[in-house]
Amino acid sequence: MTERLADMTGLTPLTEIAASPDLHGTYARLREQWGYVVPVLLEQGRRHPINGWLLLGYREILDVVQDERRFARNPELHWRDYVEGRVDPDSGLAPMMFPRPNAYFADGETHQRLRAPLDQGLLELDQHAMARRIRAICTELTGDFVGRGHADLVAEYAAHIPMVTVANTMFGIDMEHSRRLHEGLLALFGSGADSQDGYLDVQRILTDVIAARKKAPAADMTTAFLRHPNLRDDTEVMQEMLLMISAGYETTTIWIARALLLMLSDPRFSGRIRGGTLGVNEALDEVLWRDPPMTHMPARFPVMDCRIGGRQITRGDALILGLAAAGSDPRIHPADRANWWQEIDNRAHLGWSAGPHTCPAKGAARTIARIAVETALHELPGVTLADPDAPIPLVPSPWTRLPACLHVRFPTASSAPKTVGGIR
Repeated sequence: MTERLADMTGLTPLTEIAASPDLHGTYARLREQWGYVVPVLLEQGRRHPINGWLLLGYREILDVVQDERRFARNPELHWRDYVEGRVDPDSGLAPMMFPRPNAYFADGETHQRLRAPLDQGLLELDQHAMARRIRAICTELTGDFVGRGHADLVAEYAAHIPMVTVANTMFGIDMEHSRRLHEGLLALFGSGADSQDGYLDVQRILTDVIAARKKAPAADMTTAFLRHPNLRDDTEVMQEMLLMISAGYETTTIWIARALLLMLSDPRFSGRIRGGTLGVNEALDEVLWRDPPMTHMPARFPVMDCRIGGRQITRGDALILGLAAAGSDPRIHPADRANWWQEIDNRAHLGWSAGPHTCPAKGAARTIARIAVETALHELPGVTLADPDAPIPLVPSPWTRLPACLHVRFPTASSAPKTVGGIR
């Protein structure tokens, strides 16, 4: 096929793919139609449709993310639709795909300079203190509804945990502003009409926090970023904060919610509470294979014409990494192995991407998610899905599959069983 990506019409919207109730079935149908590199609609746009290539293959994604010389991250220099002004200035794609002065959108030496403060800040975290803080937060949250007998484990639990641990504990942002951050980040990841308003509100909050820390430094990462020699001004400090907080908020909430859903709906995992074989760590790993926190990761841009998966790609095309699709690549997990998800301790997934831009916080995120899932199962003995047959609604987004709710029931304290099976 020689048709230019920008000229293609009638393509499947990326948001529609992400919202599919049978995500991996959708990927299988797309592979049958297009192969491992699929043209998709990123946004309709007022003047032009904005298209991209969705990579559905494990090897194709790995080749792209490990080759910085041929595939760049900076859209200001390398995304043709952006450079040529085809993307609307108020596009819903802006918060996730427009250039920002942080490590996510940088390449080469600039990326190394901006990545160093993130790596150093995470390395200096007191992991034991953080674990104690997370466990206390989770116990306090479940205590708010344990006597009620029912709860929404997204709105009342999973969404609050990263808000407190990342924004409040790590960056010293008070709870009122943390809640506003949560709302702004939901809009940002949604890439809808309100995404830029959400992004601007997040910027305002972080700018205020930076101003406060300049006047009163504290033992938090905001102060550490302000003091780091690699960050040249307040804009870079704010953008580094935004990068870490946005990654920690949405993705950790999704990981917790997805792991809880798996533990409560799949007998291989729910049986663990009663002495079965698979536990929380296995559930966390399976989520990273099947439904990772970032379903589709934007974006890489080829710096020269090339071929990927047998398809001709033009310099400046937007490449979207199908991180969830990589997990069901039939060349990695053959289709006749229906239970391939049961591969225990296999962490070769691409749930955190790979290469120089691999997620720097995957260790901290696992600590948060593991303690959150363990605590919920321990503090809510007998917990079950309120309606096991009901579909789980998703928050609309082309990039993520955050459950909009996770309604559960459980015996109240007076009627709960006295003992609960161990949780690994």
